[in-house]
Amino acid sequence: MTMATVLDDAFIPELPNYYKGKVRDNYDLPDGSRVIVASDRLSAFDRILTAIPYKGQVLTQTARYWFEKTADICPNHVITYPHPNVVIGKRLEILPVEIVVRGYLAGTTSTSILTKYKVGERQMYGVTLADGIKDNEQLSTAIITPTTKAFDGGHDAPLSSDDILEQGLLTEAQWNTVSAYALALFKRGQEKSAERGLILADTKYEFGTDSAGNIILADEIHTPDSSRYWIAETYPTALANGTRPQSFDKDFIRAWVAERCDPYKDEIPPIPAELVAQASEVYIQAYEMITGRSFDRSKAVNPLADIRKALSPYF
Repeated sequence: MTMATVLDDAFIPELPNYYKGKVRDNYDLPDGSRVIVASDRLSAFDRILTAIPYKGQVLTQTARYWFEKTADICPNHVITYPHPNVVIGKRLEILPVEIVVRGYLAGTTSTSILTKYKVGERQMYGVTLADGIKDNEQLSTAIITPTTKAFDGGHDAPLSSDDILEQGLLTEAQWNTVSAYALALFKRGQEKSAERGLILADTKYEFGTDSAGNIILADEIHTPDSSRYWIAETYPTALANGTRPQSFDKDFIRAWVAERCDPYKDEIPPIPAELVAQASEVYIQAYEMITGRSFDRSKAVNPLADIRKALSPYF
């Protein structure tokens, strides 16, 4: 087993217009492209908890797999991949609506349809759900549950298509295009996932526009961080028992922290190395199950030095 060096920071001073996101380090190049380096940082509770070896590589390469599998459905931002943790993409104006597509009555957050359904709501996101749907049951058809795109630490808020148009967040043409793209991407994702013994239950997409106004798929697609995957063979029993199907459970670090402090206010205690290693293996398992490919651990021995070398032509 190759020992990984954690990529907790990807600051490269020779590259221009640096912006550090929660998990990605970004650089805007003069030619209108953007360098996006996926670090291994793990973000939760609006802060960085730790860094997980291989996480950045898993997210970048999983998204690459899906960008390539869906390029016939809609254009995406990818220009090239100079390193397993790095994508160079088109710089876009990100649309102010986050597109979440759901195929099942699932979720735990305040904006999830299961949370709303369990407190008696039946009309949400401009959709009416029938009575009597079980927890985690498949919906009769996939639905889009858009939210505001929260910036600067804000919170997402549910939207309907009428809200989007009335508030001028998108034009009608933009909304129609984004909706069609999202449902087609989700359908392809579900079909390919089923071939791998997985259920893609829900996911989120981020779209932007290029300088010509074309709508482009941005950020990531169908990664274990942006999507809810279930192990298909565990689904029938879980549905019958009213339990959650088995998934790529990466939230045990979040739970460990929450049990020991107020993660929004207190100092985060040191996270045990065995938990970090466990999370790393979950990410790798997710990549291999989703893509059907073996994960190359050798690319994370000295990632920052390798990334600097790969990006030196852009200095």
